[in-house]
Amino acid sequence: MTHAPDPISRPAAPSTDSPVAVVAEDLAGMRSQAFGLAARAGLAPFFCPVRARGLWGRLPAAWWPAPLRAINPPVDPRAAGLVFSVGGTGGAVGAALRRADRRVVQIQNPRLRLGRFDLVIANRHDEISGPNVLLTRTALHGVSPARLAAARAEWEPRLAHLPRPLVAVLLGGSNGRFRLDVAEAVALTGHLVDMIRHDGVGVAVTPSRRTGDAVCAIVRAGLCPLGGWVWDMQGDNPYLGLLACADAIVVTRDSVSMVSEAVASDVPVMIADLPGRSRRIGLFLRDLARAGRIRPFAGRMESWPVRPLDDTGAVADEMRRRLGLERDPAPYSDIA
Repeated sequence: MTHAPDPISRPAAPSTDSPVAVVAEDLAGMRSQAFGLAARAGLAPFFCPVRARGLWGRLPAAWWPAPLRAINPPVDPRAAGLVFSVGGTGGAVGAALRRADRRVVQIQNPRLRLGRFDLVIANRHDEISGPNVLLTRTALHGVSPARLAAARAEWEPRLAHLPRPLVAVLLGGSNGRFRLDVAEAVALTGHLVDMIRHDGVGVAVTPSRRTGDAVCAIVRAGLCPLGGWVWDMQGDNPYLGLLACADAIVVTRDSVSMVSEAVASDVPVMIADLPGRSRRIGLFLRDLARAGRIRPFAGRMESWPVRPLDDTGAVADEMRRRLGLERDPAPYSDIA
């Protein structure tokens, strides 16, 4: 299966502001969070991938004897006075990079002493706190109102053949916590078929890198005869276009990033259940449900009044304020 290009891992228009080195494993979700934060903060990011060497891959990154050797290829992070490190592995490298003339902002719980970073930006469901910690309700991302408006202008004509209301379906895949295999695909497709038949909606589906070939085949076989559209992973990625043009969104519960991007839109978001368990994702979804932003998907189109929920812009401005970067941030009382 051809892998999808990452639709939000880089800013729409690179800034002329100071560069920021992004230090992380080469994973789409991590790049997306760091590049999204950089875009919203008006910073120009460049990527320094972290790769474990030899036996290091069997050890927690916090135990690595020389973390800076894990930046490979050796992009020189000294070109930037600001570093974004992401996750536990990136955090170990980021902590080693920190010095008097280089500040490090850690994204996600580093599972290290928080005082080793100038700033830590984590989700509420990470359950950490401290004077240098900013907490968000959702994952960081680059789905800004401006990008949604641009995607809407591009994709509305391309999706005009689909019935309205239009439901966008964001498919994840199996990971260490949840499972999306053949049985789950059959069940989810059945719910989507019921929605098409009972509610007369159009359905547009975008798989992700983790969506298996068999899952895509089942979804396509069930929906396409009823007028549904399933992206074939070729050509332009419709992800942002679907977020921008949908009247409602269904997203599988395995991905905090996809759910976070979906609730940044201005339409109802329904969560498709999958077998598995994650305390952190459970806490995350519970907060969004309490805010009235999401509901479970039960095979019917639901509509209720919603507002976009997105903390990335607020965090970007607060980060700039705390680090003394030039920009007058607006006050945001909901950022810890």
